[in-house]
Amino acid sequence: MSKVLKIAYGSVAVGLAVLALKTFAWWVTGSVALLSDALESIVNVATALAALVALRISAMPADADHPYGHHKAEYFSAVLEGVLIVVAAILILREAWDAWQAPALIQAPWQGLGINLLAGVINAVWCLVLLRAGRQMRSPALAADGKHLLTDVVSSLGVTVGVVAAVLTGWAWLDPLLAALVAVNILWSGWDVVRHSIGGLMDESAPEGEIEQMRTLISANAEGAVEAHDLRSRRAGRALFVEFHLVVPGEMTVEAAHEICDRIESAVHVAFEGSRVTIHVEPEHKAKHSGIVVL
Repeated sequence: MSKVLKIAYGSVAVGLAVLALKTFAWWVTGSVALLSDALESIVNVATALAALVALRISAMPADADHPYGHHKAEYFSAVLEGVLIVVAAILILREAWDAWQAPALIQAPWQGLGINLLAGVINAVWCLVLLRAGRQMRSPALAADGKHLLTDVVSSLGVTVGVVAAVLTGWAWLDPLLAALVAVNILWSGWDVVRHSIGGLMDESAPEGEIEQMRTLISANAEGAVEAHDLRSRRAGRALFVEFHLVVPGEMTVEAAHEICDRIESAVHVAFEGSRVTIHVEPEHKAKHSGIVVL
C-alpha cells in the first residue's frame, strides 16, 4: 500500500475518533455550539472517505479508456468535499437559529469542554500531517482534506473560548451565536476548496514559479538545439503534464535530436516527480526567436 493511501486510511480513523469525542461532548453539555462542532466532524469523516476512494482511483494505471491516467479523480473528491462542507454549514445554521429562538444554559460545561479540547488536539496534529503530505506528494485530495481540517481546528478553538465566555457571563445567547459564526467559517472553507478544485478540472497551468523552473531546466539541458517555444503545462492531481516545441538544426539526425529530448525529459522528471513530458521537434526554419534560449 502506498504512503498516500495509508494517510487516507488514517484520516478516516482519526475522523471517526474525533466524531465520537465531539458527539459525547455535545451529549454531556447540550451546547448547540458543540453540536455544530460535532456536525462538522461528520463532514470530516465523509470527506476522508471520499478522498480515500478518489486516491484509490487516481492510483490506477492508465488504460485504453483513460490513456492519460485517472489523476483527476482527486479533484472530483475535493469538489465533493466542498459541497459537503456547505451542507454541514446549512445544518449548523438551522440548529443555531432554533437555539437562538429558545436559548438554554449549558450543562456540565467543563467536562464537555475538556472532551472537545482533546478532540481538537487530535485534529490539529493530523491536520499538520495532511497539509505536509498534500504539499510533498502534490495530492489535491490530501491538501483539501488538510485545509478542511484546519478550519475545524480553528472552529473548535473559537467554540471553546465562546462556550467558556457563555458559562462565565451566563449569557445563553452566546452559544447559538458561536454556532452561527462556525457555520460562516465553514462556508468560506468550502468555497476555497471548490475554487481550487475547479482550477484543476479546467486544466489550470502550473504556478509561474514552476513554469520558470521548467524554462531554466530546458535551457540548461538542450545543448545542440536552437531554441524551445510554446511551453505549456497543466496539473492533474499528482501528475504534471509538460509540452513544448524544440527547434533543432535542419541537418541534425533523428538520433541526435532524440538524445537532446531524453536529456531534457530526465531533468524535468527529477525536478517534478510524476511529470509527463511531450516534445515536438521542429527544423530550424520554424524558430520563433522569442522562446527559450538554449545555453
